[in-house]
Formats: sequence, C-alpha cells, structure tokens
Amino acid sequence: MLYIIDSAHIEQIKNCIEYYPVDGVTTNPTIISKENSDFKSLIKEIRHVIGPDKMLHVQTTAKNADDIIKEAIALMEFVGGDFYIKIPITPEGLKATMKLSKMGIKVTMTAIFTQQQALIAAKAGASFVAPYINRLDNIVSDGVHVVEEIVKMFRIYDIKCKVLAASFKTIEQVHKIAMVGSDAITMNPELFKQLTYHPLTLYAIDDFMKDWESVYGDSTITDLLGDNDRR
Repeated sequence: MLYIIDSAHIEQIKNCIEYYPVDGVTTNPTIISKENSDFKSLIKEIRHVIGPDKMLHVQTTAKNADDIIKEAIALMEFVGGDFYIKIPITPEGLKATMKLSKMGIKVTMTAIFTQQQALIAAKAGASFVAPYINRLDNIVSDGVHVVEEIVKMFRIYDIKCKVLAASFKTIEQVHKIAMVGSDAITMNPELFKQLTYHPLTLYAIDDFMKDWESVYGDSTITDLLGDNDRR
C-alpha cells in the first residue's frame, strides 16, 4: 500500500519524508490556501522537497472541461516529475479526464463518495480514484465498505485504476482501509506519527535500556566496539 502525505506544509512534508516511507504528496485548494503563500513557489518547493520520482497530486480549480485540460497541461509542465492532476467527479471532469488520459496525462479523480462514481471515473481513464472515508462516516455512511466494494469491482472487471483513500481522522480508519485492499492512502502528517505510536512499545524500549544500563552503564554499542578495536 502506498503512503501519501495530504499536506502542503513544507516543514511537515520534510519531516515525513525524513522519517517515513512516503510515496508522494496530495494537495487540494483547501490545503493549498491554508499555507497562504505564493501558489507557484509553494508547489515548486513541494516538488523540490520530494524529488521527481515521488507522486505529486495537484487539484484543478476550473469547472469546464476545456479549462480543466488547460490547467492540467500547464501544471504538468510547471511541476514536472511524477505528476497527477486531481479533478472532482463531475460530468465536465469526466469529459476532461477522457481527453487527458488519451494525452498521457495522469488523473486522480477526487471527491468520490459512491461506488458508481469510482467505476465511471475509472472507465473514463482515471489512474486513481479518491474516495473520502471520514466524510462518509460523518453522515452515518460507511467509508470502509464503500472502498471495499470499489476494490472488489475493480478486480471483477480487471480495471487498472487504483484506489487512493482519503479523508482520515483515526488510525483505526487507516487500518480498516488497509485490510480491504486499498492501493494507497493519503493522510495528514500528524497521523503518520500516530501510526507508529503505542505505549507498550515505549515501555518495551524503556525495559531494554534499563537492562542494558544495568550491565554496560552509559556505554553504547559503538563505544564497546570501538574499545574492542583498540585492543
């Protein structure tokens, strides 16, 4: 499963790239606007931080197909690297996706809330579909079940489009999505930290160190190997 950062905050992206096996970054107009900075400089800096080989998903703001295509081409040429244009699921978005996919421009179709939205987006040529998990849960729906059925449909029809699950609030949601076979998830940097946290892990590490120090004191393995070399 691919792990993707859902953020445009440069320092948070740098931190995630340094400590976690991240496959790319997703953004949307809300995430971009939160940074309150020059758009061109911001997305260029994100590309610089993650490098050309990691995925960068940037969302269009145009509403009609022709303008969506213009934005997609301009962004792809400006950003470079492994680039995906994010397009919300609308009739105009589908029209643009069909044309862009024929041009070799990769599309992530976003704001997916139903299985049929995902299926028709895939049929239109999207490389990824992005169903929203927590937003579905918030309206007493079941985001995990929706993703499970999307994954199942894609396998039934041998569809190459991948599922990029988005909109997470808890690690439990992330775990359940992983268990139903989503190809990728995108989540905010704080959830990356929570993925590795457990109090019993901290207790175990503390016990290891207490036992080590009871015999070797403050000496590290490097210290002890160095002493051996000198002998």
